Amino acid sequence: MTSLNVGNLGEYLREQRRHARLSLRQLADAAGVSNPYLSQIERGLRKPSAEVLQQVAKALRISAETLYVRAGILEDKARDDLETRAVILAYPSLTERQKQVLLQIYEAFRKENGLGSTGAAGDAAGNGVATEHVAGGVMAERDDA
Repeated sequence: MTSLNVGNLGEYLREQRRHARLSLRQLADAAGVSNPYLSQIERGLRKPSAEVLQQVAKALRISAETLYVRAGILEDKARDDLETRAVILAYPSLTERQKQVLLQIYEAFRKENGLGSTGAAGDAAGNGVATEHVAGGVMAERDDA
């Protein structure tokens, strides 16, 4: 079988799987796909559907949109934004609350720079986290959320 042109999706998936300390079999089970099929995706021999990528992303607790971009399903213009969000969400030293606040700050800066909202940071409000502008355009966390 020859390798398909799916960018660096397979390498990225392998890296994320190892970062999550999951074996190929564990990830395949968690995502509901076969072990050989996931192995072929990682080696660049198969191009998975958006549905399969979503299942794998959920199992790895990463952004499905990042996988869509890497697989060529979404355009590259959103790649930088998605990768920034994925790095924030994957950062192991931050709590979930801190990650959500950081995403809100990032979104506020994007809006301030005229880049608009992608809606990806909107989930933070649902986690009881609110932010407000303070001096110098920096945001501060409020407890009244």
